[in-house]
Amino acid sequence: MRRYISAYFTDEQNLLRATKDLRDQELSIQDVLTPFPVHGLDHALGYKRSNLPAVAFVCGAIGLVLAFGFQTWAFVVDYPLFIGGKPHFAIPAFIPITFEVTVLFAAFGMATAFFISSKLGPGANNVIHDERITDDRFVIIVDLDEDGNHEATIKSILEKEDAKNIQVKEIEK
Repeated sequence: MRRYISAYFTDEQNLLRATKDLRDQELSIQDVLTPFPVHGLDHALGYKRSNLPAVAFVCGAIGLVLAFGFQTWAFVVDYPLFIGGKPHFAIPAFIPITFEVTVLFAAFGMATAFFISSKLGPGANNVIHDERITDDRFVIIVDLDEDGNHEATIKSILEKEDAKNIQVKEIEK
């Protein structure tokens, strides 16, 4: 059984200040949910820069090598035919297919990495803490330990920033 505190905010600046205060106190923030992107929230939560561009580059390079290698093998080694007087190793003829496969591998690689890193893939069982989260509210969810040692500190920070409906809840692991 996990315990957490959830609180709602009506203003994103209060949410941002509460997030910074909680991080300064080294308290574990489970999640912050907003109806639209809030500038500076990723820095307040301590998120690092995404690795998705590197994943896209690596997957694109793999697609490039596979597409170019397969065409080279097919037209030079496996089935060498003269078509229209072109040489077997005709690089300009390989470019469109190589480009398309490179983009395809990069896109699928990035989508797969995104779903894995955000735990949103098929079969994911993400907990919805409260149905109102999906509406137009700013919500912060802070983890509590088994003993509830930091409960008073968390509540005082949230109340200081004008949080609404501060609740302690429990969920199954």
